[in-house]
Amino acid sequence: MARKIILDCDPGHDDAIAMLLAHGNPDVELVAVTTVVGNQTLEKVTRNALSVARIANITGVPFAAGCPRPLVRDIEVAHTIHGESGLDGPVLPEPVLELDGRHAVDLIIDTVMSHEPGEITIVPTAGLTNIALAVRKEPRIAERVREVVLMGGGYHTGNWSAVAEFNIKIDPEAAHIVFNERWPVTMVGLDLTHQALATPEVVRRIAAVGTRPAAFVNELLDFFGAMYLKEQGFEHPPVHDPCAVAYVIDPDVMTVRKAPVDIELTGTLTLGMTVADFRAPAPADCRTQVAVDLDHGRFWDLVVDALERIGEVPA
Repeated sequence: MARKIILDCDPGHDDAIAMLLAHGNPDVELVAVTTVVGNQTLEKVTRNALSVARIANITGVPFAAGCPRPLVRDIEVAHTIHGESGLDGPVLPEPVLELDGRHAVDLIIDTVMSHEPGEITIVPTAGLTNIALAVRKEPRIAERVREVVLMGGGYHTGNWSAVAEFNIKIDPEAAHIVFNERWPVTMVGLDLTHQALATPEVVRRIAAVGTRPAAFVNELLDFFGAMYLKEQGFEHPPVHDPCAVAYVIDPDVMTVRKAPVDIELTGTLTLGMTVADFRAPAPADCRTQVAVDLDHGRFWDLVVDALERIGEVPA
C-alpha cells in the first residue's frame, strides 16, 4: 500500500524535484502540498509550487499556503541559491490549480485527523514553521502521524552558517518544537544530501527520458548547479529535498542512525545547529534518527523512474 504523505515545501529547485518524485512514484501517495516562507517569500514559493503542479499534471491534490514568516525571527530567503523568484532558470507556466481555501496549518491538521493513526507521514523540505504551529494548535496529531521525515540540519556541517543548515536556521524555534515532539523524526541532513550530487551522468540519464518534465528538471539543475558552484564551490549540485521523499519510498536508499537530536537556540555562533549526540547507543525511548550514507545510484534510479512514469503531460 502506498505511503500517504504531506509535502511541506518552499519551491525552490530541489523542492520542485521532490514534488515530481512524490507525484511520480507509485509507492507514495501525495495527499497534500503545503507551502511556507523559506527559499523565497510565501507568495513566490506558493506560485512556484502551483506551476510545478501544472508541469507534472498534478491534479486532485489540495495545495495550501501557510506561514509568511518564522515564529519569532525575521525572514531570511535563499536568493543567492534559488534566485529572485525562488525558482529562477526555467520559464514557469501560469498555474491552473487553485489553492485550497484553508491555511496550510489547518490542511495539515485536517488531513492527519481525517486518516487513521499511522497513515500520514509528514515530509517537510523547508523551514518547520507550519509543522510546529500545526502540532501546537492540535497536539493530537503528534500521536497520529506515522513519522516526520524532514530535509534539514546536519550533524557535523552547515550551509547557512558554519554549523547550521538553512531550513533549521531560518526558524530554529519551530525546529525545536518539531524535534522534541512525541512523533518519530528522521533527519535527512546535509551529511546525507551532500552525497546526492547531480553528476553529468545523472543529467544525461534525465535528458534521455525525453519528456517536458524531465527537461524541466535539467533546466532546474543548470541554474542550481551554477549557483552552487558560485556560492559554495560544488562542482556538481547536491539535490537535497528529494532525499527525504526517497527515504519514505525506500528506506534502504540510505542508512540511518538513531541519536538524540536537539536544536541550539541561544548560541552566538551556533544558532540553529542540530546537535546530534553519538556518544553512546541511543536510549530505548529515542525518537530521532539521522541519515548517514546514501546509495547514490539507487536514489537517482528513483528520480529517473518517477520522471518516466509522469511521462509527457498536456501543455
